[in-house]
Amino acid sequence: MTLNSVNTNMGAMVALQSLNATEAQLASTQKQISTGYRVADATDDGAAYAIAQGIRSTVGSLTTANQQLGNVQGLLSTTSSALNNINTTMASMRNVLVDLATSSVTGDQRTEYENQYQSMLSNVQSFIQDASYEGKTLIGNITGGSGTFGSAAVTRNESGDLYTIATIGGSALYGSINVGTSVLASATQVQALLTTTGTFLNIQAKIGEALNTVGNSVNYVNNQITYNNTKIDALNSGLGSLVDANLAQESAQLTALQIRQQLGTQALSLANQAPQTLLSLFK
Repeated sequence: MTLNSVNTNMGAMVALQSLNATEAQLASTQKQISTGYRVADATDDGAAYAIAQGIRSTVGSLTTANQQLGNVQGLLSTTSSALNNINTTMASMRNVLVDLATSSVTGDQRTEYENQYQSMLSNVQSFIQDASYEGKTLIGNITGGSGTFGSAAVTRNESGDLYTIATIGGSALYGSINVGTSVLASATQVQALLTTTGTFLNIQAKIGEALNTVGNSVNYVNNQITYNNTKIDALNSGLGSLVDANLAQESAQLTALQIRQQLGTQALSLANQAPQTLLSLFK
């Protein structure tokens, strides 16, 4: 095809194609710089974007799981505090029972020990009733307690798997050591409470087991939160490698493309002027 044509300007067509390609690259580079992403949406790289959205969903689920585990930390801390107070108080109650198991303790002195035991028993009841966190309790199921008694199953990971925390029967515990004045008045019956098979020592042992169980749960929840955070960091690192733009590289590319755009515009302008030179032939 002849280049001396007023109908088809091949030079201008080539210059325009080159300019369009440059401007398309420029638009892509400007998008990466403005968003910070190499893959901002599905139009950039459909496969990478789909993978990125899956990773973001996993990170969101792990973050939610950690929020739930954080709430359980409060419940476990409250429960542990209550059990520690109960354990300490029961140690003092046991000392009183040892005094009451002595048959020589009678009269007003015995009455004082009985009242001391009942006072500490009221403390235990308060510890059980008040062991609640955000309306939930693991032990406070005595009438008048401030929390709803029940098992605590919490989501631990992005798959929705549950971790169940054991509960302690506060009502049964309190009922076992609420022996009444008739028992306290009898040295023989008090001695029976303090035997290795007696009710009081059994309850003390159960409190120790409960403290161990709660302590294990605290460690489990703390470790799970740490693991989830580590996993979130790893996922975010992989996500960044997949979709983040190399801003230093794109900045340099932007400068080069802007220069190419200017040169392309000038080349197109010159190509558009070429047919006018044919006019000189007719002068």
